[in-house]
Amino acid sequence: MAATLPALAFVLGVFTAGTVEAQPVPRYEVDPLWPQLPFGDGWITGGLGGMCIDGRDHVYILNRQNVVPDDLDGARHAPPVIELDPSGAVVRAWGDPDTLGDRLHDCHVDREQNVWIVASGTGIVQKYSSDGSQRLLQIGESGLYDSSDGTREGRPLNSDRAQFFLPASLDVDTATGDIYVADGETPRGNRRIAVLDRNGRFLRQWALHRTDDERPVTPLPHCLRLSNDGLVYVCDRQADRVQVFDQMGRFVQNIDVPFTPVTSPDGRQSGTRGTAVVLAFSSDADQRLMFVLNQNSVMVDVLDRRSGELLSSFGGGPGRYRGQFTLPHGIAVDSIGNVYVAEQEGRRIQKFRIVTP
Repeated sequence: MAATLPALAFVLGVFTAGTVEAQPVPRYEVDPLWPQLPFGDGWITGGLGGMCIDGRDHVYILNRQNVVPDDLDGARHAPPVIELDPSGAVVRAWGDPDTLGDRLHDCHVDREQNVWIVASGTGIVQKYSSDGSQRLLQIGESGLYDSSDGTREGRPLNSDRAQFFLPASLDVDTATGDIYVADGETPRGNRRIAVLDRNGRFLRQWALHRTDDERPVTPLPHCLRLSNDGLVYVCDRQADRVQVFDQMGRFVQNIDVPFTPVTSPDGRQSGTRGTAVVLAFSSDADQRLMFVLNQNSVMVDVLDRRSGELLSSFGGGPGRYRGQFTLPHGIAVDSIGNVYVAEQEGRRIQKFRIVTP
């Protein structure tokens, strides 16, 4: 397939499952020249815990810095927050790992170019100026849940406090400034959606939706994004679906994300990572498409946002060659429809552009 395309264009693992209202579904190709190399000043990145894009199409990646120590004989630690321009060149990098917190997990850039960062391991959400020089707000207390014996306990769901335990993701309502947080990325977490005002004061919370038959399925809200039409989309990771709520927490619908193992699961566990791990919306005003990172198939699934229909998937599955993924953990879409995927274990970010017919 690649031989029929222009030089440096590789279309990887794209299939079309259907269409909604006969609208075309874009096809994507990896851009092998993005980002620009060499990357920084002899930098090496650890796992990329998350990413986000601002209104100028600048890309921010969260570097966990968890490298093999001997790698530092031949490289330097890349800073925790790295900003790239649309060409893939480094604009700036910043952040004190001790201040930002442990296990960086998600970020968001608001209309004022402030950068919001979620540190899951230390249970804090922070707001920084665009260049990282000023910390404008911190919600939560770093180390609040650590105890002397190393165990950790989350607050119960009925706790009306602006504290987090293993927060995974956040988004900010452009109209009100309210902060929405998916709080609880593992079974030990709070397992709730928490809503705070622009100053970090607690407003409300709700749990993932469960029917009586679904009670045994652990609610793990692993991602959260607000749509332009006022809905809250949450990755219900253990249930392999996205749950949709209104902004007061009323359940709207489930969007199932399917998965079929390529190799028979006989004699092994299968599908344990989750099909709905992180999501992003297309850049059109209606946000027709929803891009979901499927860690079971290790692909990007493209769904119709309203109906939930699976339209296509792209990526080359698990692997370290270009276009493939190794534990993808962050996804975002720029203003012209390019899709970016950050990998935790792959320790890199890749750009996928729309194929022009």
